[in-house]
Amino acid sequence: MKTWRIAVVALSLLLLSGCLVTFKSPLATQDTAPAELLGKWASKNAWGEPLNLHITRAGEQRYKAVSYPVAKPGQRDEYLFSVSRHGSRWYLSAPLPAKLGGHFILAGFEINEKHELVVYNLDLEQIHQAIGQQALRGHTVETVEGDGVLVDSPMEQVFAYLDNPANADVFVEAVRYQRAGK
Repeated sequence: MKTWRIAVVALSLLLLSGCLVTFKSPLATQDTAPAELLGKWASKNAWGEPLNLHITRAGEQRYKAVSYPVAKPGQRDEYLFSVSRHGSRWYLSAPLPAKLGGHFILAGFEINEKHELVVYNLDLEQIHQAIGQQALRGHTVETVEGDGVLVDSPMEQVFAYLDNPANADVFVEAVRYQRAGK
């Protein structure tokens, strides 16, 4: 049950829609997250149930996200992550449990003009195409959530691809959080 819960909450937190795009390398931890990222956020999970997210510092340039359903506050799951800014985009990177490949997830995020935290996922098919066109290196991997892709290009090459405006459609909105509390 614990493994299942970790997988579901990880997917809810990062809103990974079924199949994963993972990376061999994490983000460099040289950037500090925008102050607006820290604090309490609220959204709904894939089943429409209220979900809370609390983001705090967890050391120098490291952050901790605690996610839990409102109806079951004792079912808290914690994830450590780092952030990086490349071009006009913010990214977060978090290690995944072995059941989900044990590598790193990469997602985009922004705090929009409505002060919402919007998290963007990478489109699996677009990444497959990039690998087929040799813009990135990687291969298909099997996880408990289905076939995904493991990108093993150096992060400099990954960011060159992601920061290119021609590839803007590789990002898909995954989840939108509103500020919780006062």
